[in-house]
Amino acid sequence: MPATSQPNQRRRRTYRLMAAAAGLATAGALAAALPADAHESKGGGHHRPSRYQDVQLLSFNDLHGNLEPPSGSSGRVSELQADGTTKTIDAGGVEYLATHLREARKGKAYSVTAAGGDMVGASPLISGLFHDEPTIEALNKLDLDVTSVGNHEFDEGAKELARLQNGGCHPKDGCYTDKKFRGADFPYLAGNVLDEKTNKPILKPYWVWKKKDVKIGFIGVTLEDTPGVVSAEGVKGLKFKDEVETINKYAKVLQKQGVKSIVALIHEGGFPASGSYNYDCDSAGAGSGISGPIVDIAKNITPSVDALVTGHTHNAYVCTIPDPAGKPRMVTSAASFGRLYTDTTLTYDRLTGDIARTSVKSANHVVTRTVAKAPDMTRLIDKWNTLAAPIGNRAIGYISADVPNTGTESPMGDLIADAQLAYGKQLDPETDLALMNPGGVRAGLTYAAKGAEGDGVVTYAEGFTVQPFSNTVNLQNFTGAQIIQVLKEQVSGTNAAAPKILQPSSGLTYTLDLTKTGGDRVVTDSVKLNGAAIDPAATYRVATNSFLAGGGDGFTTLGQGTNDLVGTDDLAALQQYLTANSSATNPIAPPAANRITIVS
Repeated sequence: MPATSQPNQRRRRTYRLMAAAAGLATAGALAAALPADAHESKGGGHHRPSRYQDVQLLSFNDLHGNLEPPSGSSGRVSELQADGTTKTIDAGGVEYLATHLREARKGKAYSVTAAGGDMVGASPLISGLFHDEPTIEALNKLDLDVTSVGNHEFDEGAKELARLQNGGCHPKDGCYTDKKFRGADFPYLAGNVLDEKTNKPILKPYWVWKKKDVKIGFIGVTLEDTPGVVSAEGVKGLKFKDEVETINKYAKVLQKQGVKSIVALIHEGGFPASGSYNYDCDSAGAGSGISGPIVDIAKNITPSVDALVTGHTHNAYVCTIPDPAGKPRMVTSAASFGRLYTDTTLTYDRLTGDIARTSVKSANHVVTRTVAKAPDMTRLIDKWNTLAAPIGNRAIGYISADVPNTGTESPMGDLIADAQLAYGKQLDPETDLALMNPGGVRAGLTYAAKGAEGDGVVTYAEGFTVQPFSNTVNLQNFTGAQIIQVLKEQVSGTNAAAPKILQPSSGLTYTLDLTKTGGDRVVTDSVKLNGAAIDPAATYRVATNSFLAGGGDGFTTLGQGTNDLVGTDDLAALQQYLTANSSATNPIAPPAANRITIVS
C-alpha cells in the first residue's frame, strides 16, 4: 500500500454493497446448477446465512492506458448473431466502463473486481506522457480490487512499477499536478517475478478478499517469457518463474491459511476459434474452442484453484478447460482496451469454504458507448487532456485514408518500416532495409478527425498511440543468410505456434507459404531486395528498433548484428517521415501492404 494513505482508507471497496449484470452477454456455465433454493436464507424472521453465497467476480485485462474510447478496429468488437452473421459494435472508454461496472454491481452484496495485467504500458498519450499515472487514478475510481502484473508493467522497470503501486512523483519528471501521486489503491500481484538478489517476489504474490465470513484468495502471475517481450533494461535484475509452479505453490500457502476458494490472475492467454466475443467456446466440448499457451497452463494448475482470469493475447473468451483431475474449470479473457468486461458468478460453500465448481457461470459483456458517461471519469480525462494538449495537438503529418494496423502485413506496419528506413539512410546512406515488430504497432491512423484538427490530420498524440515505447532506431550489419534466418524466426522456434510477422520496408519482398510448417513457411528463394535475390554472403545494413536489436520477440539473430549505430527514438523517425512526405494538399497514401505474398 502507498505510505501516504491509511490502510483503512485505501481498502474501502471490499465491503461495498454494489453490483448486477448489464449489457450484451453470452453465458458459459459449468455442468449442473445448485438447488433453486440453495442461495435463500432460511429460518423465518431469523436471517440465518444459507450454506451457499454467490460472489460476483468482475474482471478485465489489457487496458493499456486506453482511457478514451479507442479508435478504429481497436475500439470495436464482433458479436455473433443468432442467424450466424456478425455485428460490429463500438466499445471501450473508461467513462463507459465505469458506468457498466457500477451498474453491474448494483444489488450484489458480494462483489470483487480483478484484472489480468497490462493495465498500463503501450498507452496513448493521455496516459503514457505522464508515466501512466492517469490510468492508475482511473483504476482507483473504477474500484479495482486486485490485478496481476503483465509484461507491460515492466516497460519502465521494476522501480517504476513499485512507484505506480506505492505512489510518489516521478524521479525524473517530477509531479505533474499540485497533488502528489498517491499510487494504486489495489495490490499488484507478481508471484512469479523475483528479485535476482533476494530471490523473493518483488510485489505480493497473493491477496485475500474478505466479506463477512466469505474469503477468496487471488494469485497473480505474468507470463514466464516476459523477458522475451520486454526490453532488457525493463527486466534488469529480475527473474521470471514458471506460471504453473508458482500458482500451485501459493495455492498451497493459501490453503494452509484456511483459504480454500482461489482465483488465479494470469497474464497469459489463448487463441479462441472465433473472433466474436460471445461465441460458444464449449460447443464441441470443454477446451475444444481454444488453443495457445493458456490451455497447457490450465490443464496443469492444481484443482484447488477454482477459476482463471487471463489476458495478454487481447482475445475474448469464456471457456472451460479440464483441470488435472478432469473437472471443467472456467477460463476467461475480456479482449483488451476496456472493450469488454467479464461477469463471473462464483458460488461459495460456507460449509467447505470452497467454490461449488459445478455452479460457476460466466459471460463477457460489451462496454457499449450507448450508456451515460461517468462524470468523474470525464473530469479525469479532461484534466489530463488539458495538460497534454500543448504537445498532443500538434500536427505531424497528413493521410489520405485510414492506415490500419490489421492483417499479417499491415499498412501501418509498412509505413513505420518505411519511416525507419528513411531515417536509417539519414544516419548511414548504406542502409538497405528496415524491419518492424508487429507488437510495436499499437494502433492505426484514422482519417476522420478525433478532435478539432480536421480530417486527415495526424497529431502527435495519434502518433504516440501508434508508437508509445520510446525505442530507438538502431542500425546493424547482417549477412544475407542472417536476414533469411530472421525471416524464418518469424514462424519457427518460440514463434512457431503464434507467428510474429515483421513488417518490411519498401523493396523487401518474399513469399510466406502457410501450408508448410516452421521455418519452411518462408520461401527462401523468394526473398528479394529491390527485385534482386538476397545474397547469403553479402552484408546488408538493417534498421530496427532497439527492442528487436536486443533479440526481442524471439528474434535471436537480430541480437547478433555488428557495427551498431543508435539513433533517435522511433516516434521521432515516424514524425520526420510524415512531415517530410505529406502536406495538407498532398497527403500520404496508406501503403498497399503487398510486400509479403501469402500462400494459404
